Amino acid sequence: MTPILALDLGTVTGWALRDAEGMIHSGAQPFRPRRFDGGGMRYLRFAEWLGDLDRMAGPFGRVAFEEVRRHAGTDAAHIYGGLMATLTAWCEQRGVPYEGVPVGTIKRHATGKGNAPKEAMIAAARAWGHEPADDNEADALALLRWVMDGGQG
Repeated sequence: MTPILALDLGTVTGWALRDAEGMIHSGAQPFRPRRFDGGGMRYLRFAEWLGDLDRMAGPFGRVAFEEVRRHAGTDAAHIYGGLMATLTAWCEQRGVPYEGVPVGTIKRHATGKGNAPKEAMIAAARAWGHEPADDNEADALALLRWVMDGGQG
């Protein structure tokens, strides 16, 4: 089975992974800057983390990420852009296919409503048998579900 990684990019990145055996793993990984970090350290840690997941899953056959068009603020937009650039460059270097999926598409697939609130996304993940720690993990699980159900970009 081809490993698939689904990501909800942000300071706390939600992730869901179907590994080569078909097992689903998920979580929420923080990428907050540390006290003495330079501006690019968040992105270097993100790339290293991707490599660790890729080795654990054995290797990714596809990566999907939540494609955000509007952000709550300038900082969120910059962080998202940096993570997306790091992710797409990482995938390009390894020949891993990747795609961005609009937020509304993911929410509609999970709940039937393209503007579903965070609580509805968490409830959908629970209905599938998962216990997401937060909405970031729930969004990543919903995106993985969309991909596994045959979603196309």
